[in-house]
Amino acid sequence: MKKSELVNIVAKKAHLTKKAAKEAIEVIFSEISRVLKKGEKVTISSFGTFSVTKVKDKKGRRSPTDPTPVVHKAHRVIRFTVAKQLKKAVK
Repeated sequence: MKKSELVNIVAKKAHLTKKAAKEAIEVIFSEISRVLKKGEKVTISSFGTFSVTKVKDKKGRRSPTDPTPVVHKAHRVIRFTVAKQLKKAVK
């Protein structure tokens, strides 16, 4: 599903204009992004939890054919944990 499709569905089901639905969706996404940038969790009940995790430095190689050692620097990544209700609904 694309963002535009989501806007159309929200507009139809919430009896909003497409412009209002798009603004609402953009506010939701920007707030989720803002909270994750601060390193905090976002929990949406019956959907799941977004969280930020730190990944340590890792040693690796450029490619299987080029064994030159490379260090992948520590960074932060976003993790998503699916809620039990959503997991059950998808099965």
